[in-house]
Amino acid sequence: MNIVSYPSPALKEAATEVDPKRDPDLKRLIATMAKAMYAAQGIGLAATQIGVLKRVMVYDLGEELVALCNPRIVACSSENVVVEEGCLSVPGVDVPIERPASVTCEAEDISGNTIRIEADELLARVLQHEIDHLDGVLILDRATLEDRKAAIRRYNELIQSR
Repeated sequence: MNIVSYPSPALKEAATEVDPKRDPDLKRLIATMAKAMYAAQGIGLAATQIGVLKRVMVYDLGEELVALCNPRIVACSSENVVVEEGCLSVPGVDVPIERPASVTCEAEDISGNTIRIEADELLARVLQHEIDHLDGVLILDRATLEDRKAAIRRYNELIQSR
């Protein structure tokens, strides 16, 4: 399954919640997402990035694949940090994005059990980035106007050179 690329309107659509206990396609979806993420050498992927409007995300920061259903940020630090972010849906472009330094995320695992993740550094950033995708928000939407224009210009140059 291909990863949906900017400027596809599909990336602006919000996903709907899933019921992990009743969704017969969930395990297959997660396997498909993981395969797409690894093939693109990514560290996170939201279902919306493969055209599936379900609130499911996967990530792997080098330890193991983690799948989250219906993730949401329930708390975040008052301290913000700016870090360059890339995105599999806007390949080849990094954009400085300001986000909370740490977050608390609540979600469900594939069995429907509630889990709570206290995250900082890269994990906090990945959670926020993928949850943004599930809400129809891209890094370009979070960038300053100047950074957004530069990123779109760079992305268009990359597309034209292929």
